[in-house]
Amino acid sequence: MSRVPVRPLRQSLRAIAAIVLGCWLVAIAWSGGMSPALADGLTQAEIDTITQQWQGSIHALNDVNCASCHQEAETKAFLAQPTQESCRSCHEQAVDTFLLGKHGIRLLEGQTPLTPAMARLPMHADALDRQMTCNTCHDVHSVNTVQAATDSCLTCHNDAHSVNYQNSKHAKLFEADRSLPRPSNASVSCATCHLPRHSVTTGSGEVVKVNHNNTYTLKPRDRMVADVCMNCHGVEYSYNSIFDDELVTANFDKPPHLELETFDLVRALEVRRGDTTK
Repeated sequence: MSRVPVRPLRQSLRAIAAIVLGCWLVAIAWSGGMSPALADGLTQAEIDTITQQWQGSIHALNDVNCASCHQEAETKAFLAQPTQESCRSCHEQAVDTFLLGKHGIRLLEGQTPLTPAMARLPMHADALDRQMTCNTCHDVHSVNTVQAATDSCLTCHNDAHSVNYQNSKHAKLFEADRSLPRPSNASVSCATCHLPRHSVTTGSGEVVKVNHNNTYTLKPRDRMVADVCMNCHGVEYSYNSIFDDELVTANFDKPPHLELETFDLVRALEVRRGDTTK
């Protein structure tokens, strides 16, 4: 008996799934007493585009379909606009940490989502009304993590540190990764420093998690040194960089010129410890 090649089989299954999902969306829309083109204000063309985006996503490859997000878990009712609770069913750690940061803390407290208009830092004028949810940074249908790593941040943030990212060596490393499905370990994006990855040991091996608490590594600054900077740089280079306010504003566009006295004291202590004549 001949074996069916895996790749064509996967493509066929995704095509069938797309047809089924399209029918499911249409059925849900009609059951609500409205035409499919008017369901949640979407036209049929927009629904077709969404389906195409989903077909090429990591969700589709892992059998996560429309119903996985757009269906209420208990009542099975259609959810036109899923919240972070839909994401939590698969991404519990990501949602939990997101809710602890400035972006998500209002949702944790039962308030309306944060908007850039509430921020103290400069934000782009055309982004002031955006609501901070999982969907704000992650394109919900294509699940483009490259976009979420930097582009989504710069859509809202307009302070000097954020704007100067494009002039940094970090940005050049990230640009080399844009053609990949997701940023590699060699890439340095906004998310690399402000939403750091860490490995967790599970029964099936090592799993990489992302800390979505966007304020965790900001204060104290030592936390960013330990969790982020020293993954690539030495301890002295890292401390001299992170405590140089001008260099932080310039988004680390050059090596540090700050020389913290602490390291001179440590070196002097090592010399004294090694002096056997005393």
